[in-house]
Amino acid sequence: MSSHNAYDGQKLLVANRGEIAVRIIRTAKALGLPTLAIYTPSDTLSLHVTQADEAVALPREQGANAGEPESRGYLAAATIISICLENSVTLLHPGYGFLSENADFATLVIDAGITWLGPPPQVIRMMGLKHEARAAAVQAGVPVVPGSLALLQTVTDALQEANRIGFPIMLKATAGGGGMGMVVCENEGDIKAQFLSTRGRAKNLFSTDGVFLERYFPSARHIEVQVFGNGRGDIVHMGERECSVQRRHQKVIEESPNLKQRMCDAAVNLCRAIEYSSAGTVEFLVDDTTGEFYFLEMNTRIQVEHPVTEATHPGLDLVELMIKQGIAERLATGAVKGIGPEAQEMQQDTYDSLRSLGQGLHAHAIEGRVYAENPSEGFMPSPGLLQHVELNNDHFDWLRIDSWVSTGLSVTPFFDGLICKIVVTGRSREEAIARFARALDVCKIYGPPNNIEFLKAIAGNNVFRSGRATTAFLSNFAFRPRAFTVLSAGIECTVQDLPGRTVGLGIPSGGPMDTLAFSAGNILVGNPTTMEGLEIVILPGIGFELRFDTASVVAITGKEVDVKVNERLVGMWSGITVPDGGRLRLDVSSRREAPSTGFRVYLCIRGGFPNVPPYLESKSTSMGLGGYQGRALLAGDQLALGSCGPETKDENSIFQLPPQLIPKYTSDWIIYVLPGPQGDEEFITADGLRAFYSTKWHVSLANNRLGIRLESAEKIIWAREDGGEGGSHPSNILDNAYAPGTINVNGDTPVILTRDGPDMGGYVSLCTVASADMWKLGQVQPGNTIQFRRISWPQSIHLQEVFKVWIASVRSAVARDTIPNYHDMPWTIDIQDSSRSSFLYEVGQERGKVTFRQAGDSAILVEFGLMNLDLDLRARIHAFQCQSWSCHYDAHLVSQADFLSALIATQEELPVSVADMTFSGRKITFPIVLDDPWNREALVRYMKSIRQKAVYLPSNIDYLARNNNLVGGAEEALKRLIESDWLVVGVGFYLGCPFLVPIDPRCRLVGQKMNPSRTFTPRGAIGIAGPVAAIYPVESPGGYQLYGRTLPTWQTWGKGVDFSSTKPWLLQPFDQASDSHLPLNDGSWVFAFQIHFEAISADRYVELEKDFDAGKYNFKVEPTTFSMAKYTKFVASISDEVVAFRALQKVGSSREDERERKFLLEWEAEKQARRNLSELQETDSQDPGSATINAPLFASVWRIQFGPGDVIQSAEDVVLILEAMKMEIPVQAGTNNIGKTIKQLGKGISEGAQVRPGDVLFILS
Repeated sequence: MSSHNAYDGQKLLVANRGEIAVRIIRTAKALGLPTLAIYTPSDTLSLHVTQADEAVALPREQGANAGEPESRGYLAAATIISICLENSVTLLHPGYGFLSENADFATLVIDAGITWLGPPPQVIRMMGLKHEARAAAVQAGVPVVPGSLALLQTVTDALQEANRIGFPIMLKATAGGGGMGMVVCENEGDIKAQFLSTRGRAKNLFSTDGVFLERYFPSARHIEVQVFGNGRGDIVHMGERECSVQRRHQKVIEESPNLKQRMCDAAVNLCRAIEYSSAGTVEFLVDDTTGEFYFLEMNTRIQVEHPVTEATHPGLDLVELMIKQGIAERLATGAVKGIGPEAQEMQQDTYDSLRSLGQGLHAHAIEGRVYAENPSEGFMPSPGLLQHVELNNDHFDWLRIDSWVSTGLSVTPFFDGLICKIVVTGRSREEAIARFARALDVCKIYGPPNNIEFLKAIAGNNVFRSGRATTAFLSNFAFRPRAFTVLSAGIECTVQDLPGRTVGLGIPSGGPMDTLAFSAGNILVGNPTTMEGLEIVILPGIGFELRFDTASVVAITGKEVDVKVNERLVGMWSGITVPDGGRLRLDVSSRREAPSTGFRVYLCIRGGFPNVPPYLESKSTSMGLGGYQGRALLAGDQLALGSCGPETKDENSIFQLPPQLIPKYTSDWIIYVLPGPQGDEEFITADGLRAFYSTKWHVSLANNRLGIRLESAEKIIWAREDGGEGGSHPSNILDNAYAPGTINVNGDTPVILTRDGPDMGGYVSLCTVASADMWKLGQVQPGNTIQFRRISWPQSIHLQEVFKVWIASVRSAVARDTIPNYHDMPWTIDIQDSSRSSFLYEVGQERGKVTFRQAGDSAILVEFGLMNLDLDLRARIHAFQCQSWSCHYDAHLVSQADFLSALIATQEELPVSVADMTFSGRKITFPIVLDDPWNREALVRYMKSIRQKAVYLPSNIDYLARNNNLVGGAEEALKRLIESDWLVVGVGFYLGCPFLVPIDPRCRLVGQKMNPSRTFTPRGAIGIAGPVAAIYPVESPGGYQLYGRTLPTWQTWGKGVDFSSTKPWLLQPFDQASDSHLPLNDGSWVFAFQIHFEAISADRYVELEKDFDAGKYNFKVEPTTFSMAKYTKFVASISDEVVAFRALQKVGSSREDERERKFLLEWEAEKQARRNLSELQETDSQDPGSATINAPLFASVWRIQFGPGDVIQSAEDVVLILEAMKMEIPVQAGTNNIGKTIKQLGKGISEGAQVRPGDVLFILS
């Protein structure tokens, strides 16, 4: 309607956020009008920020106001004006809410020379005070709701006016809106009780305590008229909207009823009388009994529900009209400003014609507001992570969705919970309702609870469908979701499914730790064994409880616990029905005399959790991915259920699995393993291997889904002094792949890598748990013992067959069929240990040697050459095309022997020489901050909490310079680290972490791993261990020597051109352009990624990180080739330099290794001295018969909450917090100890101390 010339030199600031900011920016872009967004920290990645031409962060309050909530940012009038002036802003659109109806802010904008897209401040002020707006309406001849004639000062005034008007009445704040500051009073008692509190709330909310009374109509309709004025007395209207469906006086559904001309005329008359300008809405109350209408208030801004009007007026854009009015005001040269009365925009016929045009396909419109709130809990706000958003906005020409969200964004608690507005049109109201219901079905918003199901229920309600809904409709609307609510979450409760993620590349698989119990639970409720369920850890005094809002068939399996449905004890390993409204509670049995065995409990529910979206094809929770919100469940969480109820009346009876099919748990576990990949005398002596397999290893407190740490007085007897290029400790090797269930030796400590453990690393793996025995790891608890027994590959396959027969037997039992009389069960098989080699095949010598090692029962690790870094060998490995050199196979489809034969045949086909190979690939440029402040801070934290002295402290970079004997010190170290391009030689460990080596051997610095590892590493940190560098993809523990920070190679939600939702990692070890290991047509081979680093400042990094998180950063990617001939020639040309460099490097490394050994001995002696001193200072003066509070499990003391002299006030008092499995475990005082006083701590109890079940934590008096 206007040329772009009108917007030359203009810039629009949108003083808002969320969907309305996106809506305004959309129109501005269509007009060619540059836009500027403002945002608070939690909105950094919001759509309005990424879509605006420019964006400026709102500074956090400093000084006395530093504690102000984030929502105050969008109310910081002076700050917003400053941003406008600093960025040459000429127009400001306030949207709705926040400062949109703040007359003082509008004045500031205008005084700053910026055009305010809205009515003048004096009109905003008049209509913002409801009692003044009523007076203006009366003066314009518009009927108003019977009410008080002025503001009320006292309760007496209010009572007099109420009796004059007649009860019931509405006590209203004169300022504000959105349903706040309004109270219904049925009688004089209500007025007496509510008057002062309503004034006080009005003062807090709106800075004025003025209140007045209006007649309350219990059965009424809320109708509003959309108007637009030019400020000259010319007013047009665009019809009305009905907004009667409200909760807490806030609109939920709006629609376009038939035109009511008298009401529209009244709205126009009022606006003409006050010479209104810009868009606005006049609201009326319609008595449903008499049909009479009354003025309520005027909103001097654009409304949330304005799309309803636009939908029924095809081509109408209210935001464009507001901008045009602003431009007309700004460019006017005389006293008269605004769109001219002769303009098409100010002709009523224009909008009547648009309405007539819409009478065909767009005769009726309905808008539903989707909120992040829980309708079944009183519309409680539900902030959280949106794990999957699929709005299908473009699928239907009758559907419009205004939103600001996308997958991966979080709805914060700081702002209104509006997620989106779903707007549909139809040729009739009936068609519009049908389409509204369909739109709600196809739009998927998975994450915290929202009101989509609630809106569906409204759309299906007969009162609403028949058009009889009034403002009281929702006050009596019955809604029960098909869901459960967590009342108590135990120690940990996560969503898991089978088989979990199978992506590899260090992405944790997740899935249930005990697949036996999990599978049985699903069978008992009629689910596929792969269906998602809950994995739960509970401990004495810390139970788990759910409330079901619908009848549900459930099964509880795993560790023995007490199961109660509505306080009635029921059995485990059975299919039971929890009734509608019923409570299911799990507690550690108080009836057992012996300590309980097992560790994890499983709860399977028929139909699973359909609104928990899969992440990388699995719903399993692991390391912040998948599951519900990427985390363990918490009290108050509500999960939607599928078809969960009993299908027949017979299902209400409990079915119990026969005892012979229920797994038996123990405290002393035998776990079957296959030796390897490094389980031979090259790494461990023969005596060492015998000792390892004969030892009963104790399960330490560090027992979780990542791994199970084992302890023993026995030491690993190594067959070598160090790890060569892998590191200074004999447990170190060059990074290679780990099989699931491998027993990894970290230093001298064995760790069983479990479901969420790394799939790559630089430690020796002695053996690997048989696939069919992995379930036992889910029931191992701290304090148990584990002994490993070696078995053969055929024996491992036999275990799998036993597992399958047991599953079939469970199915038969549930189907009430005959149970096969099968002797072996997965927990009864007894296979004796026998010495077995992990070598499967070896050929060649020295650099030409190829070794095939057993890596569990479904993988073979292929090693080329000796245990050192050799790019010639890496080229042969690449041609072999095995990810991380670990080749996986399905043992159900091919035997180990046949797969080994195929690998050997493939290896024999490889070219003997790689000298003539050329590898095609890509070079990616990464920005890097060298010696960055974030890594320095990580080391400060390490020195404060872990070790103060080590060879690599206080600076990892200084250490690298010394360790590599560099004359130029840290400066030379950093120079060398970015002089060469790097090759990606592997991707794995965690979340697509890339492992890199410099192409130039003169730049291959080496360093040992930190011991112990850091507990914190910034994401994007880059460090060295051995000769290999790694880029940390997320914040995590780590042990590499840090020297810089770059952008991470992981984008959880796949934002940006270099990522996708199915590929959130950037790099992979081989560029998979070819489906085989054969050369390309041009004779070249596909090679690994190359990386080039460019140094930048820390300030520049902060800017790039924001772009990266928003998906706006594009890595520089160039095609490249890597010629082995050129590389060989290059290496030969610098061979003397390389020899000299390595000689100096060897001297430096030997010197630093010796220094570290001394530091380590000092540190261990200091730790022992502190323990001895602590024991000497402790006295155990417990009197016989004294009351005590005891430890419920193996754990360490994390925080002591109560001390001597403190009195226990309630059973729920948390006196101490334990830590086990990286989880906090509160210890409560208990009912029997109420009123008692803490006399002293138990012997040896201090923060950091380890405790066993039954140890005395407190002695009471």
